[in-house]
Amino acid sequence: MTNDDVLDVFREAGALLEGHFILSSGRRSPVFLQKALVFSQPDLAARLCGALADLVTEKFGRIDVVAGPAVGGIIPGYELARQLGCRSIFAERVDGDLQFRRGFSISEGERILIAEDIVTTGLSFRETVIALDKLPGDVVGGSCIIDRSNGKADVGCTLVSLASVDFPDYPADSLPPELEALPAVKPGSRGLA
Repeated sequence: MTNDDVLDVFREAGALLEGHFILSSGRRSPVFLQKALVFSQPDLAARLCGALADLVTEKFGRIDVVAGPAVGGIIPGYELARQLGCRSIFAERVDGDLQFRRGFSISEGERILIAEDIVTTGLSFRETVIALDKLPGDVVGGSCIIDRSNGKADVGCTLVSLASVDFPDYPADSLPPELEALPAVKPGSRGLA
């Protein structure tokens, strides 16, 4: 799949939004990718994760466990694991830190792939790497549907993305006039109580 093919799937789902958005990082952008609308449709999730599974297999070989951060990594992680024929687990926040709970375990020597929906700053990804460092097994790399940082985010491991984009984003105190004129909306989940 090309970048345009991936963005067309987001358009098909009504998930490529334009306006004034507050990103999880706190930065502002005229474009928001509402991935929940894509992942609410199993056929679209299967199409994207199938293509990503091919790239992952080519780059990393066999994967035993796909691990992702809650909430963004749960659905793509599950579907990617299904496509790769392996287990899927997820980390969740406990007192502010990502941890693997719910009886999830990893055995010595298992090959772990981190999965995320969209990478912007890489924060959730790095936090997942830190959580996995406390467990046995080997993180072979990471994957995402869209790398919004266009390869600039430090995710703490090698990253394979289905698409890489470079949508503009700005600090909240340095907006272009056309963005400043629009009301800001925060459609993401980070920071919700």
